[in-house]
Amino acid sequence: MVVNTLYLPELREMLAQKDEAGLTEFCTAIHPARVAEFMEGLTPEEAWEVLQYADSPLREQIFTYFDTDKQQAILRSIPPEEAARLVANLPPDERVDILKSLDPEFASALLSRIPSEDRRDILRLTAYPENTAGAIMTSAFPKVTGDMTVREALDALARQAAELETIYYVYVVDDQDHLQGVVAARRLLSAMGKPETPVRQLAETSLITAHVLEDKEEVAQKVARFDLLAIPVVDDENRILGIITHDDIIDVVVDEATEDVHRMGGITPFIENVLEAPFFLVWRKRVGWLAALFVAELFTFTALAYFEEAIAAVIALSLFVPLVISTGGNSGSQAATLMTRALALRQVTPRDWGRVLRHELVMGLALGITLGAIGFVRAALTPESVLGNADRWLLALTVGQAVACVCLWGSLVGALLPLILRALGFDPGFASSPFVATFVDCTGIIIYFNIAHFWLF
Repeated sequence: MVVNTLYLPELREMLAQKDEAGLTEFCTAIHPARVAEFMEGLTPEEAWEVLQYADSPLREQIFTYFDTDKQQAILRSIPPEEAARLVANLPPDERVDILKSLDPEFASALLSRIPSEDRRDILRLTAYPENTAGAIMTSAFPKVTGDMTVREALDALARQAAELETIYYVYVVDDQDHLQGVVAARRLLSAMGKPETPVRQLAETSLITAHVLEDKEEVAQKVARFDLLAIPVVDDENRILGIITHDDIIDVVVDEATEDVHRMGGITPFIENVLEAPFFLVWRKRVGWLAALFVAELFTFTALAYFEEAIAAVIALSLFVPLVISTGGNSGSQAATLMTRALALRQVTPRDWGRVLRHELVMGLALGITLGAIGFVRAALTPESVLGNADRWLLALTVGQAVACVCLWGSLVGALLPLILRALGFDPGFASSPFVATFVDCTGIIIYFNIAHFWLF
């Protein structure tokens, strides 16, 4: 970014001059995310030197806003003891993420230097399967018991505050950490006028929770549906193990959306910046689908070769092949995109296949008749020099009918394929636009020439 380039000379000059006042102001005067952004062009050693001018909590906060590659580079550039101390002071979910991103040998070396209590918490969180609520939760959350008074609860929260990532809700538990209720921090503060009120009288007992092994995408749906700032994570016995905050939910939504977009574009999902990722990685992620789709498109050649005699008899038929098959691919891609989105939002499920089929039959017919009429007019205007011995109106009828049928077929394939994949346990994002378009291209040629055979031969 331009703004980063403007700040780099100033930052390097302050580092060279050991400008303590200037560097301290730089770290504290603006949002930590902006501080990290302005430091993007610094070397890992320079970035770590700048971070020394921020107090410990702020230093860790700025560190979390660096991209993963920058975090790894900084950890490798500083003494192991300092790296371990930095990781130990991160929020529980953040330190688990950074350790997972490191190679096992280096992560193990850091973990051995982290205090035993923090190490046990890290190992517990890393034990949960990837993409589950347990893998993204934080174990630092505010909790009080139901028999505490408002005054006692606020005193307890004051003692816990330094270790907490956030205090949106206060969770009410018993002696074994069974979740009994939740009270908004604002309500707890508002009750200070009656400081002897038991917390259980203020707590909401109708709770929305996430199971520790629940898929993180389903948890994100819950948070969005009920407009929560955080959601408690519980085990089979309703013991609270941690919470998932809204910022982690945003990360989940972004990751899932990115994954779906990549798959719908015929790309194996990856999280790296496309311009900064290794060339071979991007090539590998893209070439697999492209090669598979290219091989599938070879069936188009086979289909055209099968109808070679029809093409030779009526040359004008070949001129409308791109028009017909692109119509099917476009309508199929539209339907697949709409249905994948509807599945992601839980607007439809595989059980709704009957409704989807009826809807796309009607919609596909309406779209097909519209486009078919346009195709009919264009085919009717075919010049005599190209038309040959074919009847103008029969050719127009062939093209119009073929466009309508292929459009209907593409809509049905695009709408039903994501449902079939979801029913089989696969991500509906695999019903990518290129995949649907390739399939409809091949079958569309068969539809087109069979209709031509009926009318023209």
